[in-house]
Amino acid sequence: MKRLAALVAACAVLVGGCGLNAGGRLPFEVGPGSIRPEPTLRDVPIRVGSKNFTEQILLAYIAEVALSAAGADVEDLSNIQGSNAVRQALEVGDLDLYWEYTGTSWINFQQQTVPIPDEQEQYDAVKKADLERFGIAWLRYSPVNDKYALATTREFAEQHGLKNMSDMVALLRENPSLGTFCMESEFINRQDGLLGAEKKYGFDVPDRNIKTFGVGAIYATLATGRTCNFGEVFTTDGRVLTLDLAVLDDDRKSFPQYNAAVTVRKEFLDRYPAIADVLEPVSAKLDNDVILELSVKIDGEGQDPAVVARDWLVKEGFVTVPAD
Repeated sequence: MKRLAALVAACAVLVGGCGLNAGGRLPFEVGPGSIRPEPTLRDVPIRVGSKNFTEQILLAYIAEVALSAAGADVEDLSNIQGSNAVRQALEVGDLDLYWEYTGTSWINFQQQTVPIPDEQEQYDAVKKADLERFGIAWLRYSPVNDKYALATTREFAEQHGLKNMSDMVALLRENPSLGTFCMESEFINRQDGLLGAEKKYGFDVPDRNIKTFGVGAIYATLATGRTCNFGEVFTTDGRVLTLDLAVLDDDRKSFPQYNAAVTVRKEFLDRYPAIADVLEPVSAKLDNDVILELSVKIDGEGQDPAVVARDWLVKEGFVTVPAD
């Protein structure tokens, strides 16, 4: 209980707190759809966490709404700062589940430096290692793949016929002056970031051609087309759509796979195996296009992420909204 109190207190000082409020519940009720009431989950307390960015908070609410429809007593502990903090909270039992990415676990928690290019193989390796080393179980992974990528403006891509990173490298060999990049400092020095891409594609970006920004500023700066021609982005970030950026395909697969999946302590899943029955069909319906569309509703239109999550689950028939 002391650990949980500390977690809630830590969440309270973050921007926006943890979800609606630290340790809060959903602000609405949902009824069953294709997700039916599950007797083994009725009134079971389940604490759902997330990291502190839009996609993660959205995924947390999707899990919370789905589990609520099954009858669980869900507690919202989303919007926690940093991968390590959320993961530690899961390991020590302050959280019961959250969505994690295969690449994050492989690089950060398993401390591997060489990514596995194939999605299934990356997932299998992470699932096995996490279970053996940490007692963390992974539900089946979703098609959501929030990878690193390089992007440019739509206009620049069309002007130079750029569809993938090999096209970009060929262009820079012909005209090195066009190789200006906006990146965060961590990405520049990571083997699963710029260093790995340079090695895989056989190119080199001089330090003078790199402008360093925080992740959020990269999108807006890149969209102006003035400071840099290329920038680091994430494939499921809604700003890719709202700013009409052209994401270059990583055709040689230099960046790790970052498929999202629900992670849960094995002992908790062993007690309540119906969690997988509830969440895995939902996970299978998610993909990058869905996440992009829903993220735009949150970041672009200012909609409440809990409502966006509920409405998508209603649309897909997983849950219903009870009549007044």
